[in-house]
Amino acid sequence: MNAVPDEAAQASPDRLRLTEIFLSLQGEARAIGWPTVFVRLTGCPLRCQYCDTAYAFHGGQWHDIDAILAEVASYGARHVCVTGGEPLAQKRCIGLLKRLCDAGYEVSLETSGAIDISEVDLRVSRVLDIKTPGSAEVHRNLWSNLALLTPHDQVKFVICSREDYDWARGIVAEHRLTDICDVLFSPSFTQIKPSDLADWIVADRLPVRFQLQLHKILWNDEPGR
Repeated sequence: MNAVPDEAAQASPDRLRLTEIFLSLQGEARAIGWPTVFVRLTGCPLRCQYCDTAYAFHGGQWHDIDAILAEVASYGARHVCVTGGEPLAQKRCIGLLKRLCDAGYEVSLETSGAIDISEVDLRVSRVLDIKTPGSAEVHRNLWSNLALLTPHDQVKFVICSREDYDWARGIVAEHRLTDICDVLFSPSFTQIKPSDLADWIVADRLPVRFQLQLHKILWNDEPGR
């Protein structure tokens, strides 16, 4: 896929700025463990203090959506995850998601929860990351997104402390999230012990799914894995 000048790309409705496309194992959420093609879009308006993909904030290259679909197809996987950065920061992401669904893939979208998800194709499993106080971006949560969730979607909390856990537990109860879709609690990789979060969930009989990021266990924070 060849890069094109930015001014030409911005004039086209069929191009997106990409950081990388690669095949790996899905490291989290409902499709964990499945061979998955990751389409990582460039750019993010948030700056979470624990972000592990800051390399996707800037740079990247412009690519035609047709070329993106051709590269995805070359890997021969059924699952595709569109991620970032914050993929919805590029409005043309909506068209890419629809095209992927039309092509028959099992498609998931990893989004910060700070941008409206109402236009995302309902065939996509929207993995909505609700930002905790410990993320340093809690003020960016777009709470109106919660009313748009369906059983096909997922909600994720990255827990940085006991205070974050208590806050997240309150949000889950207030919005009855476990009645709507899967709710995932993950420990922030270097900030709390995974066993502590597991113990808190068990002690509270909280009906959420504990998860570790499989890709970090296997490959640490290596880009493209």
